[in-house]
Amino acid sequence: MEDAHRFIHIAVMDYLPSTIYMGSNNNTYWSKLDDAIRSAAYRGVTVRMLISHWNHSKPQMKPFLRSLLDINKALPKRHNRTGSIEVKLFELPSDERQKMITFARVNHNKYMVTERIAYVGTSNWVGDYFITTAGVGMSLIAEDVVNSLNAVFLRDWYSQYAHSLT
Repeated sequence: MEDAHRFIHIAVMDYLPSTIYMGSNNNTYWSKLDDAIRSAAYRGVTVRMLISHWNHSKPQMKPFLRSLLDINKALPKRHNRTGSIEVKLFELPSDERQKMITFARVNHNKYMVTERIAYVGTSNWVGDYFITTAGVGMSLIAEDVVNSLNAVFLRDWYSQYAHSLT
């Protein structure tokens, strides 16, 4: 994220700048990704986040995402542009039969793409996954991969299943 100059597109199933699985008295704030997103927008980068929303989404996710939207009002103009953060929730409809299938009907993404780099990982963007589990991530500096992954992001971003967070 630190190398992005124009845009960062993030598509993940879960986003929380905290731990959530350590028990109610032991969860902590974990701001590494959240800080990087805010910092990028402050530098003039357009950040778009496409977050899955389904029956297993944590209720505390939306207030954290709204806090990212709130800083748009305070971002400075730099080099004739102002950064921004946009958030959409991606929700696939399901009928009663489909609802019975556990852990289905969700976009299970875990990737980020900038104008130069594509990152694909195995971890949800929740503190626990970076602190207590072993995940794998891969960054690729390859124009064809960057363009392909960005095309996937934009397809979903502009799809009927993506709705702006309000």
